[in-house]
Amino acid sequence: MRIVLSNASPDPIYEQIAQQIRKQILSEDLTEGELLPSIRALARDLQISVITTKRAYDELEREGLLNTVGGKGTFVAAQNPEFLREKKMQAVEEKLAEAVDQAQLLGVSPKQLNEMLRLLYTEGD
Repeated sequence: MRIVLSNASPDPIYEQIAQQIRKQILSEDLTEGELLPSIRALARDLQISVITTKRAYDELEREGLLNTVGGKGTFVAAQNPEFLREKKMQAVEEKLAEAVDQAQLLGVSPKQLNEMLRLLYTEGD
């Protein structure tokens, strides 16, 4: 598991950690049942507070992405395929919303934006 923290990021450190672990789970770089570093080990590796790493793990556990087993550690939770698809669709919607915001700022019409999207989508074929 690789986590890179940025002092320049406006996001709090615990959120940076949670976002990166979330992304690795959704992209299946971290797989079901995989053991994550202990809270203390991760805090030591990242040179941050144990409280910060615990907060990140707790957030991901509330989302159903991690399971903590007392005395054994924290593991990537089994993922419902429909849940994973929904999370990935949410990420696409967020990126599209950002693109729409930028297009509106530049005065791009919905028709032009739709054409751009169509062209980009067919380029991947």
